[in-house]
Amino acid sequence: MTFSTHISVIICTHNPRPNYLSRVLQALDSQTLSKESWELLLIDNASEKILSKEIDISWHPNSRHIREEQLGLTPARLKGIKESVAEVLVFVDDDNILDTDYLEAALKISKDYPFIGAWGGKIRPEFEEVPPDWTKPYWPLLALRNFDKDQWSNLIHQNNTTPCGAGLCVRKIVAEKYVDLVSQDSRRANLDRRGNLLTSCGDTDLAFTACDIGLGTGQFISLGLTHLIPANRVQEEYLLKLVQGIAYSGTILAALWGKYPNQACRSQKIFQSYTRLRMPSRNRHFYDASEEGKNLALKEIAKW
Repeated sequence: MTFSTHISVIICTHNPRPNYLSRVLQALDSQTLSKESWELLLIDNASEKILSKEIDISWHPNSRHIREEQLGLTPARLKGIKESVAEVLVFVDDDNILDTDYLEAALKISKDYPFIGAWGGKIRPEFEEVPPDWTKPYWPLLALRNFDKDQWSNLIHQNNTTPCGAGLCVRKIVAEKYVDLVSQDSRRANLDRRGNLLTSCGDTDLAFTACDIGLGTGQFISLGLTHLIPANRVQEEYLLKLVQGIAYSGTILAALWGKYPNQACRSQKIFQSYTRLRMPSRNRHFYDASEEGKNLALKEIAKW
């Protein structure tokens, strides 16, 4: 490509909701950063309908439809990384409505903070239906972020500075290192969403890679987006599966980065059992889902 590209926007999508993806693209069309300064890659991850025939992105002069037949968010991300041409990559989910100055702010951060390799911002919810109050403790699991000051670190496992996949910005050198890590270790390829599986943490793995090459991670108040959340994602059945998937993936991820889980001693197990019995019924269900995810991961780790 001959144009001057500073940012590659990568949308990975599998069977997207047309009304959601339309809003995502409208928000990108309204960005204050000149379209000549960024490219748009729409990664069709094995959707039932060929998205290049369904979705018009010709409004962007530097846009491409790309098909990835291997199902999974990680293969789609890897495809986007390999096809991108810019020094800064911005991953936008198919339900992320970027603030109009998001790309401009992301580019400014890349210049002002050369020691940061992966960064993100504040993520607000827009619920399709008003969720019940009991779901609020689980909203952070839906990729929602709120903070009142910029924060960064060059240490792995710093949750307060680690961005999530929605609106994730990474330098190309970080992304290329991540591609190498995944190619050398197939366990990393299974960390994130595949069809209806609610495994996760591939975005965190990608962000941690920044620290692995001597850079840092950060979150900045100048970056903001709206996360569209359909009604089914605040139902108990979905949230239970999500809790289990995150507990499983998080345990695997921690082990991959050298933080192996400790086995609970007998007294700890007794205390945990006592605490569980005193929980309200719904809380106990979520506790059990989390424990099931962790135990599945521990069994897998034991085989390494």
